[in-house]
Amino acid sequence: MKNKMSFISILSILFFSFIYAQDVTLSLDGQNLNYVSTENIGGIQFNHDGCASSASGGDAAAAGFTITATSNMVLGFSFTGSYIPAGSGTLLNLGSSDCVVDSFSGIVFSSNVGSTLNVSFETNSDPVCEDESACNNGEVGDCAYAEENYDCDGNCTAEVDCAGECGGDAV
Repeated sequence: MKNKMSFISILSILFFSFIYAQDVTLSLDGQNLNYVSTENIGGIQFNHDGCASSASGGDAAAAGFTITATSNMVLGFSFTGSYIPAGSGTLLNLGSSDCVVDSFSGIVFSSNVGSTLNVSFETNSDPVCEDESACNNGEVGDCAYAEENYDCDGNCTAEVDCAGECGGDAV
């Protein structure tokens, strides 16, 4: 009975590992959509918010994929049956660095034999400053703000007093 329970436990672990395994992990690096894949990639399709309307190049083009990029969708595949081998690299150049993980939806990748691949985006735990009034908006790290009476470039934005102090009150 003990061996039977161990066998069932092992099968359960293998089953859930198979179900939740990621075949392709995507990440963004500026204009590049990068990938790490344990499987050959035979086709790609995803929707976007307009940030990838000129997607091209990368390993998809090197593999001979026909890449169609519209204002809200990217589709790539090969008419000759070629594929992107398992491994890692730049899948596509998106043509813009405006893309963020939330820009993408409806992601469907297939293997070179037509099976659906599990795809996920690498999540970066580093905070990104999203406050439009901050000096480092959109950059990794906590938000940084200009000193009182100065803009982000260090220019005085207040009256300069007679002692030459920005925002001072000398008369």
